Amino acid sequence: ALPAGKAKGMAFTLSFGSWVGEIVQVADTPAGIRIEKVWIAADVGTALEPGIIEAQLISAAIYGLSAAMGQEITFADGMVEQSNFHDFDAMRIFQCPVFEVAILENFHKMGGVGEIGTPPAAPALANAIFALTGKRIRTLPLSKTVAFA
Repeated sequence: ALPAGKAKGMAFTLSFGSWVGEIVQVADTPAGIRIEKVWIAADVGTALEPGIIEAQLISAAIYGLSAAMGQEITFADGMVEQSNFHDFDAMRIFQCPVFEVAILENFHKMGGVGEIGTPPAAPALANAIFALTGKRIRTLPLSKTVAFA
């Protein structure tokens, strides 16, 4: 069991022909919710380059977590309001969690590895927030409902 103020959420999917699951651990801090650790397991069939697959899984999860936390495209007068990274933010290094990755080779066929860690990131984070706060958030970005550290 986790100590008070910490929680985990999980999500999994079949993404680009590979099974992938993520567990996100969060903590309630005075500055907001902090993503502490992410576990990723992916069954890619045959893993040709495990180091590259691990890097793909981590970067895809960071991309998915960034989108879930605060990325949003808005329009005004028929034009997109965001023009670059100064107003379409991504996670910074200090916000990135510790990652633990398991690459499995059980699936009967070879699957994709590019960006397969993106789809389960948002639901795993939302499930962790639900486990922590009791709030079931069903819209993105999550920062409209909760604050992140």
